[in-house]
Amino acid sequence: MATKTIATNRRAARDYEVVETYEAGLALRGSEVKSLRAGKADLKDSYALVQRRELWLVGAYVAPYSFAREGGHDPERTRKLLLHRHEIDRIAGKVAERGLTLVPLRLYFKDGKAKVELGLAKGRARYDKREKLRRRQADREMERAMRHRSID
Repeated sequence: MATKTIATNRRAARDYEVVETYEAGLALRGSEVKSLRAGKADLKDSYALVQRRELWLVGAYVAPYSFAREGGHDPERTRKLLLHRHEIDRIAGKVAERGLTLVPLRLYFKDGKAKVELGLAKGRARYDKREKLRRRQADREMERAMRHRSID
């Protein structure tokens, strides 16, 4: 099971607290697949949406493929995500009930097929982000002190 990561949404890890993750397939056009194979994609400011019992990826940027015929594809078009019906219903219930958001975390190829890792996430407040940064910095300083202590 070889996976090749195309793009990651680093901002999602900072802005959201991921509760659950799902793997979904993507319905793509040929020029989009070629562009993804070249690694030209961005998940910044993208999100997933449940509409009429279907899942959609909104705002993901896939650069136009320069060798495509008839202009290729729209770089920011809404793309359909492929999941089992029961998974979509479960996600829709959680999003509606608990006020969670569906955020794409990573775009990758798995066994030759384009996949997106979705995170069912809760938004973080600004003070939570600051607290997380403080905690990370304190951990880093403790680690540095322990490393220095063990050298002596």
